Amino acid sequence: MMNYNNPLDYAKVTIATMMKKNATGGLEERKSSFNYHMGVFLHGIYSNYQLCREEAWFDFIKEWVDSLVDEEGNIHGTFRVRLDDFQAGNMLYPLYERTGERKYKKALDFLMGLIDTYPKNKEGGFWHMELCPNQMWLDGLYMGGPLMCKYSAMFGEQKYMDEAAKQALLMRKMTEDKENGLWYHAFDSERVMPWADSETGLSPEFWGRSIGWVPVAILEELDYIPQNHPDYEGLCVLVRDLLTAVCKYQSEDGRWYQVVNKVGQEGNWPENSCSCLFTAAICKAVRKGILDNSFLEQAKLGYQGVINSLEWDGDDILIGNVCIGTGVGDYKHYCDRPVCTNDLHGVGAFLIMCGEMARV
Repeated sequence: MMNYNNPLDYAKVTIATMMKKNATGGLEERKSSFNYHMGVFLHGIYSNYQLCREEAWFDFIKEWVDSLVDEEGNIHGTFRVRLDDFQAGNMLYPLYERTGERKYKKALDFLMGLIDTYPKNKEGGFWHMELCPNQMWLDGLYMGGPLMCKYSAMFGEQKYMDEAAKQALLMRKMTEDKENGLWYHAFDSERVMPWADSETGLSPEFWGRSIGWVPVAILEELDYIPQNHPDYEGLCVLVRDLLTAVCKYQSEDGRWYQVVNKVGQEGNWPENSCSCLFTAAICKAVRKGILDNSFLEQAKLGYQGVINSLEWDGDDILIGNVCIGTGVGDYKHYCDRPVCTNDLHGVGAFLIMCGEMARV
């Protein structure tokens, strides 16, 4: 096991490992589509680029976006009208700010046009995707919310910021468990899915990574939403309450479990991507004054728990114990999901954590 002095050292070796994987064709399947897998990974790279200014990292981001966005702002490769695929649009902002090239603005305009007509359920919540009509999934807040807030802040379109805040507060209303403060993975407005409770429409479990996306997303939105916005304080309270609830379920080794509230229960296991997201969110919430400084002790435990779980292949870092992508299901469904090593979910979440730990 290699030991580094600070989180940025781990970020650097992680990015080097993934750059090596890219050089041998290991990322080609994901690079061919405009998707949140690459988007999360690049989000993590950019978070650390802002601290290190390693220009090769920025060039990698630009190379990927330019391979899929033409001079007219058209998005090529596989792109589907669903919240997941909107998330990668966040990488258009730093490119537009740096270069001023109109194609990036045109691509953002295209995405906002899709949001204008994106389907909603009767409660007013965005569908997660066309194949999941009337369903709200926690993951969707990360996929669409920051994208909308950045657009409002950069181009003066207030309605997108307002919509992002509305979606977050509505998601809390529809999915929060009032007793433990955690949020269920999904809500079915029509109560027709096999996993949906016939009375509440809620899924039965609290899935770690889906909950982790929520504070990470809202805290990024709060970078752009002004303090005099009518929903600003409500979003701060949302983050404070959710992270306070999450912290009650941290395990002895510092990490959180795949099903958050069932630590140590048979079949359940410590999951690294949610542990990274919770740790990152705690750090940022403290930095923004939403959580008390005492919460940093739990962030440090979370960070060290993930670091202690890492393995190595020579100089390459191996980030394991990461759930592959998953739909909505029961306890067994989440526990039985396969784990992966160095997939973009896990690497992106790890890099986001490293960036936020470095900032505190």
